[in-house]
Amino acid sequence: MIHNKRTTSVSKRLNRAIDITYICLYSVVFPAPFLPTSAPMYIAVLWQLVLGVLLVSVAAAGPERSRRQSGAGIPSQFVTTQNGKFMVNGSALRFVGTNAYWLHALNTDTDIDNTLASIAARGIKVVRTWAFNDVNVIPQNGTWFQLIANGTTSVNTGPNGLQKLDTVVRLAQKHGILLHMSLTNNWNPLPLVDGPVSFSRRDVTKGTNNTLSRNILSNDYGTYIRMIIIGGMDVYIREFNAPRKHDQFYVNETLINAFKNYTTQIVSRYVNSPAIFGWEIANDPRCNSSIPATSTCTTTTVTSWHSTIAQHIKSVDPNHLVSSGNQGFFCVGCPKLFPSTPTSPTPQVSPAPGTRRRDLPKFLTRARLLQDRTAALKKTRNLQKRSSPPSGGVQVRGRWVATPTRRQDDQGVGPAFDGSQGVDSEDILNIPEVGFGSFQLFPDQFSYGPNDPNLPAFNNTVQIGSDWIRRHAEMGQAAGKPVSLTAFGLVTQANLPFFVPFNTTIGPDQGTSSLSTRQNSQAIGVTDNQQDDAYTTWINAGLSSGLAAMTQYQWSQGDLTAQPGTAVSPDMTGSGVSPIATGTGVSPNDGYGSNDQGFVYQYHYHSSN
Repeated sequence: MIHNKRTTSVSKRLNRAIDITYICLYSVVFPAPFLPTSAPMYIAVLWQLVLGVLLVSVAAAGPERSRRQSGAGIPSQFVTTQNGKFMVNGSALRFVGTNAYWLHALNTDTDIDNTLASIAARGIKVVRTWAFNDVNVIPQNGTWFQLIANGTTSVNTGPNGLQKLDTVVRLAQKHGILLHMSLTNNWNPLPLVDGPVSFSRRDVTKGTNNTLSRNILSNDYGTYIRMIIIGGMDVYIREFNAPRKHDQFYVNETLINAFKNYTTQIVSRYVNSPAIFGWEIANDPRCNSSIPATSTCTTTTVTSWHSTIAQHIKSVDPNHLVSSGNQGFFCVGCPKLFPSTPTSPTPQVSPAPGTRRRDLPKFLTRARLLQDRTAALKKTRNLQKRSSPPSGGVQVRGRWVATPTRRQDDQGVGPAFDGSQGVDSEDILNIPEVGFGSFQLFPDQFSYGPNDPNLPAFNNTVQIGSDWIRRHAEMGQAAGKPVSLTAFGLVTQANLPFFVPFNTTIGPDQGTSSLSTRQNSQAIGVTDNQQDDAYTTWINAGLSSGLAAMTQYQWSQGDLTAQPGTAVSPDMTGSGVSPIATGTGVSPNDGYGSNDQGFVYQYHYHSSN
């Protein structure tokens, strides 16, 4: 009976997707294996809509300028850039992909093959995944790539090591998928090692004081994948006994050389593989993590490190593009290591009579940022005046919601724009060896701008996300390089019990996290319909602004082989000292995947080249 209700809900949401206008995205939700018989028809219709929008958007052109290029004019089996676009085999590649960072941690080759086949079946061409897996103790089961312990490193080239990554690359090529490979992670929280913070049964690694089996709950993996199976920058810091400051990873020559050594072994292994989309230096690098930074860490610290690593990667692998992987924070008015060198614009067709030629994008300034915000506030305020009933308010989904009438307080430029995170994405994008820009969008965890007091909380979430996307599209146009939204997500109410923020080991549903509400005061956990609305709006914002690519976070896969003590562990039943492992498993979910007691809800984003 539950299955029938879920299937009915799926059909309603699919029908709603067809009605949502020329959308480029809809999350098709099927509780496997109970698929509606009409599902292939719906998917085909949605695919045609997406393909049409993508082709039109690729053909549409704003003001052209001479752009930085890689491999311009020479068709290549490797992904290159030309005129602010990705190119492969002589054709433009503009896509909406997905994240499956846990691919190499699956327990069998068949599971990897089936997962990539499922992704390819939805038309997805690019998958972002991790090419690192650091441990400080060799696990009994599961995959690991590098042992970092007591000031030494050792790379595992065996069947449960880099041969597993070889399998991912080989099967991706089999299914026509390009892999965007990340080389390390900013986040690796160990609360009982790095500081006296609250912990719960999600803490399943050394330093977390938990006696439960690894991944005994599906939502434990959000912590487990980042802390032991995945590792990251802070593992180097702890195991090399460097000063316990996160920015040591960026300035300590011993740590830099250790990371270069690992990077060399990975990128040289796949230097001739056409299945690699490009290399991502790190996921979300910034000055701080669960380990704090020194007071001397600035945007130039992080930018300088990016330049060092990007040069090293390109010296080893000149075939593939390099990107940062940062969150996309700006630093308006900050000193730049790589100031922009504007190139001469190419000749433009004269504008039609009565119209004005559009100005070329410029790098962001504090004055322009505040001016844009003022204009946006004025626009919504005027709309409110025209649409409000006598009692005041705005109409959202047929309901009148009261809104403040006071003018928004001056909040400065905010943490996403003031350089306080140690990231200047504009400066990083101007590094010659960085081939394209990257940024992320997670409103449940970060604040990307001030709220508009004229809008309800959810509307603010959507609008701020759209503004964030447009800012980065403009940044790419100014630099003459493509920009990709490498990860975006919004936690639904159904996924809230699985949600584990990046820099903690507990979820807001436990009532002890500071992230129990978003920065804009809306409780975390939107409805499925709200998530659909937000994703549709964000995708359309990317298409209309000229963003080169967008990658949803994250894919979910079911019917996976479960093995105790691994990333996909079985359910445990029975009592006593010998519980029984039963059933198959689902892919890891830290709040952005879609699995519920064995059922997999897959968000399908389509891509085109």
